[in-house]
Amino acid sequence: MNKSIILALSVCFSACKPTVSDIPQAEIGNGLVSAKLYLPDLKKGYYRGTRFDWAGVIPELKYRGHDYFGQWFPTYDPKLNDAICGPVEEFFEMGYADAPTGGEFLRIGIGGLRKTSEEKHNRFGYYEIVNPGKRSLEKAPDRITFTHQIDDVAGYSYLYDKTVRLVEGKPELVLEHTLKNTGAKTIKTVVYDHNFFTIDRQPTGPDIVIKFPFEIAGNWNKDNTAGVIRGKDITYVRLLNPDESVYMNDLHGFTDSAGDYDFSIENIKTGAGVRITCDRPISRMIFWASPTTSCPEPYIDINIPPGEQFTWNITYEFYVFAVPANPEKK
Repeated sequence: MNKSIILALSVCFSACKPTVSDIPQAEIGNGLVSAKLYLPDLKKGYYRGTRFDWAGVIPELKYRGHDYFGQWFPTYDPKLNDAICGPVEEFFEMGYADAPTGGEFLRIGIGGLRKTSEEKHNRFGYYEIVNPGKRSLEKAPDRITFTHQIDDVAGYSYLYDKTVRLVEGKPELVLEHTLKNTGAKTIKTVVYDHNFFTIDRQPTGPDIVIKFPFEIAGNWNKDNTAGVIRGKDITYVRLLNPDESVYMNDLHGFTDSAGDYDFSIENIKTGAGVRITCDRPISRMIFWASPTTSCPEPYIDINIPPGEQFTWNITYEFYVFAVPANPEKK
């Protein structure tokens, strides 16, 4: 491996920790899987950006000697849009276009944000948090439930419960969501899980395979010379270079059945994998990868009239498999 790649990866795969040592955190386990979670906190939280839901940040998860999450990015700052670890979720903004400059708009899982003079919302930027809402959590040995309540941000109100749970007797993690519309406006948005897996801290390259239940189609970014589609799989013909990324903004082939929300990420060098399923159908799929992580990003549509609620559950099944003595390099 090129020495510059090794150096870059050693920086990216350093421990997922800032310089301070008092980040609110907790651990859960079920005898098979153990996980560490960073807890939401307006002043001390690991992640204080305004892109991803603050609940469910997982910097470490271990199963049978394999490690599934960690720092994938080279520079940490709590307010960077993507300085975050784990199976984190992003809800698209609501109310930005209608708000005046200086007014409020909403990002679920974060709170009420102040609109700038920019005409369009920049989902990768940082916005002042003017209404963080009310947060609480309940912890058990094998789970944590995060509750976020928002009352009247740009006319929107909600009660959002997200439980991160390890299944008894199984190597499975479930994200259980309930979003109740307690306001007068319909909540219409989308949510997706970015799935920042860093399986065994191995670099993105031919040893990483992403498997889907359908024949994949889509257009790579024009500069891509590493990622390839092979029927129902995505893999790579070489290691990604430092600062290189590959992506498809229109991965398709799935139907409107929840059965197509079913894909796996495998490291064929270390023999560790994870299967991801959901009880809701995919409305859109993006794929993105950097030198340290490969990320299928399945979207779910949300449309909740006042007084109603919407639920969705995402299941992660961790597994190990025998590694061939001489695995084929495609």
